[in-house]
Order: sequence, then structure tokens, then C-alpha cells
Amino acid sequence: MSVEGSAIFSTATVEPNVSRRCASFPPSIWGDHFLSSATASMETNDKAEHKKLKEELKRELMANINKPSQALDFIDAIQRLGISYHFEIEIDEILREVYRSHCDFDNGDDDDDHHNDLYAISLKFRLLRQQGYKISCDVFGKFKNSQGNFSDSLVNDTRGILSFYEATHLRVHGDEVLEEAFVFTTSHLEFLATHSSSPLKAQINHALKQPIRKNIPRLEARHYFSIYQEDPSCSEVLLNFAKFDFNILQKQHLKELSDIAKWWKELDFAKKLPFARDRVIECYFWILGVYFEPEYFLARRLLTKVIAMTSVIDDIYDAYGKPEELELFTDAIERWEITAVDQLPEYMKVTYKALLDVYTEIEENMVTEERSCRVSYAKEALKNQVRAYYLESKWFHQKHTPTMEEYMAVALVTSGYAMLAATSFVGMGHAVTKDSFDWLFSGPKILKASEIICRLMDDIVSHEFEQKRGHVASSIECYMKQHGTTEQETVREFRKQVTDAWKDINEEFLYPTAVPMPLLTRILNLARVIDVVYKDEDGYTNAGTALKDLVSALLIDPVPM
Repeated sequence: MSVEGSAIFSTATVEPNVSRRCASFPPSIWGDHFLSSATASMETNDKAEHKKLKEELKRELMANINKPSQALDFIDAIQRLGISYHFEIEIDEILREVYRSHCDFDNGDDDDDHHNDLYAISLKFRLLRQQGYKISCDVFGKFKNSQGNFSDSLVNDTRGILSFYEATHLRVHGDEVLEEAFVFTTSHLEFLATHSSSPLKAQINHALKQPIRKNIPRLEARHYFSIYQEDPSCSEVLLNFAKFDFNILQKQHLKELSDIAKWWKELDFAKKLPFARDRVIECYFWILGVYFEPEYFLARRLLTKVIAMTSVIDDIYDAYGKPEELELFTDAIERWEITAVDQLPEYMKVTYKALLDVYTEIEENMVTEERSCRVSYAKEALKNQVRAYYLESKWFHQKHTPTMEEYMAVALVTSGYAMLAATSFVGMGHAVTKDSFDWLFSGPKILKASEIICRLMDDIVSHEFEQKRGHVASSIECYMKQHGTTEQETVREFRKQVTDAWKDINEEFLYPTAVPMPLLTRILNLARVIDVVYKDEDGYTNAGTALKDLVSALLIDPVPM
């Protein structure tokens, strides 16, 4: 990573005595905490133990292939404990068999003893939908009474209601039964949460706040360890392997983060660009949500550096740059050559050089012919984003409040999710082809859905702070002005649009899919990060509150064995 050159600027790269709007973002809360990390390599006997447990689990999993309900329970535990990446082939084989036998029986009432069990049917439905199978939600019709409502007797089955609630988050457009089920299960779980004792109360509250479909897999695993070990059907082998695996990966992630933290410290942006958010640790957490598996170590490093750089560029356009400087910077990005640095003010030179260095590093890692074309897509995605940043900055300086349609066309791009999705593909394996990028650049429904989730959830929680410091009108202001609604009505409408966007994502996961599942999963995971980080506040900007505990759970505290 080349950072020479940036050292030639004084630490006071930001010019004094220039009047600018400035955002006074909270500083980083981590200091130098992540600069050094424990060794990431596994001891030889740990490797042997890990391998032995994995083989044991594989046998246990395949032994259940003819017992669908046990197999599904086991798969659910494997997925929720965050180790399904070790058993993808086996899980695929079992679920294909379950789906085939489901289709062989009318109404899906297969010969399993559990065909009237709400828990078992909900679990089967959720696991098959997650895997891409078009199982119909009519399987839940049997739980309705003669008036067409869900039977009141179901409320005594807390485990069943919880499982049913989780299944409703896989609904697509037109799944009316699941729409009703979502309302039914949510209201009963909210009632149960206030009338239950822990640990059930904690489990219900967690599901209401962060259903499995919308949670970051590593956080779901961290949460599920304590629940699973209390489960009467808990497999000791499974639990021990999952904890062991979590801690091994955590060490690897810490080693990666330590390297990134060193790169960031050498750039010295906290001093040179004090107006920008210093959030490289949170950026790594974000990308860990996109892919945590060991084989994506390079993809994580590259994507973290890109998101950290675009966060700084965002703050230049949003919170610091003057119109004439922003024009120069936009032009420099279009040209994408080091000589363009000469036209930039001092603080932009630092940023521009560091950005070019990051993409040079990406190029060096994509040496094969077939992969080097990936970098040009990544650059084009970044240029699109910077053009949109520039347009938003012009709106601000012209005091222009766009229509909702005008705003969204630009703000979906500035959400960064098209750029992050494209860049997430760059460091992946053979599943990614030129066609994958052409598909992504055609603006598929799943990408637009993740951009909508990102943009609207972000605007709902951050627009007040942004308006106070001087910022282009957000979707909230645009919608209220155009439709004459109150803020409360606008937020309600946006939450409905976010719900619809999740249905679009679920739809795109059903076979036949436009691109391989691992690629769709990156886009799903980007949406999940937003649901976690922007649920109640702008957790990225205000990183010292809720996000702090989540970073600790994944990157500081090992799981007690």
C-alpha cells in the first residue's frame, strides 16, 4: 500500500480562516485499540480438533437425512450458530430432498408426523424459502378457523408463534396469508414479551427487534449461543464446534483489522481531515456483515478500504467542500490520473492520492486477465457515486428542494450501495463473471431494493441532525413538501416502502435466480447491515452508542467455551 506522498503535507492540511459549514462528528472511540492483534494462526492441535469436530458434525447431519424434522432442526441450529458455510453441500442436499418430498404430497402434507405442528411447518417453510425454493404460503391455511382468522388456540404455542413470526420475514408480494400472519404473530409476541419471564422474554424481544432474515449472521450466532445451550435438544458437538469456530474466525478478523488500522493511522486523516468521520473500525464491522467467511479475507480488506475512503469523500461533499473545490474534485475523479492532483486544494490532495492508492492495490490483486476487468467496473461505480454527490451538493448550494422522484434518482446512488455491491464482487471467486457485473449495472430489482432500504432507513434516523448542520434536503423534507404530509405520516409511508423492498429481495432469491446465490447474498447482507446499524439511530455517525457493543461482540470478546 503506497502512502508516501501524503507525508509531505503538514498536519494542518485544512486551510485556516476559510468559512465552511462543519459537522463536528463525534471522534473515533477506539483510539489505537485495534493496532496490535493476537496471532491469528491456529495451533496444530486446535486444527486437528476443529477438523475432528467438523467430520463428526457432518456425520450427525447426514444421519438425519431420512428424518426431515430432526434434519431441519439441526440445519436451523447450524445456520443460526454461524457455521453453515462449512456444510453448504450437505445442507443443500437435505433441503432439496425435503422440498422434493414436500412437492410429492398434495397440500405439502408429507408423511412426517409434524404436518400439523406450527413450529415444524414454519421452520420448513423458512428454511426452504431461504434456500430459494418456491414453497407456497398456503401451507399455513390449516391454522385458520372457519371465519378465516388464525386460530386463538395457537397463542398457547409460544415456540410455534416465534417460528411462524420468523417465517413471515421471507414473504414476497402477494403472500396475503403471511401479511396476516405477520400482524398476528407480532401482536402476540409483543403481548408475550410483557408477560413472560426471561430467558423467553429476551428471546422474544430479540426476534421482534432483529428477526433472523434481517440480522447480520455473525451477530445472530453470538446471540444464539446462549439460547441454544439451554435447548433440550442441544448437541454438545455442534455447540462446541460453533464456539470454537467463532473464536478462530474472530482471531483472523482481528489480524485483518489490525492491518487496516495501521494503514489508516499512516494516512493520518484524523489530523489532516479533522472534519471527516473517523470510522475505519466501524467500516470493517460493516464489511464483516457483508462477508465473514475465511476465504473472503482479501475481499474484506479491499472493500473496507473503499468504504472508508468513500466515507471521507462523502463528508467532503456534504460537510466541508466549497462549490468550486467540489467541481475540481469531481473532475479529478472523472480523469482518474495522478496528474489531476495538481489542481486540488491541499486537503483534497491527501484524499485523492489515498483513493488512487487503494484502487492500485485492488489492481495488483487482480493480476489475471479475467479478473482485471473487474477493477474497471469498481471504478465506474465509484465515479457514478461521486457524480451523484456533486449533484446533491449543487442542490444544497442552490437551496433547491427536489421532487421525491428527482431526489431518489440521485439519493439511491449516494446511498453507496450500488458501488459497494460492485466492489464486493471484485474480491470474490469464480462465481463472478463479466455477466455478473453487467447484470448489476443494469439496476436489478434486488439492488434497487437494498438502496431503498439504505436510503430511507438512513434518512429516517439522521435527517434532523443533518438539517441542523446544513445539508441537502433529505427524502423526509422532499416528501413532506411535495405531498403536504407530517413527518410522522412520511415516516410511516417510508417504513412501508422498506417492507416492500424486503419482499423484492426475497423474491429475487427464489429459483431460478439471475446470478449465483453467493452474489445475491452480498446484496442481502448489505441490506442487513443497514437494518442493524440504522434501526433506531444513525449508528455509524454516533458510533459510541449501540454500535460499540456490536463491534465488541464480534471483534473484542471471545465466546466463553
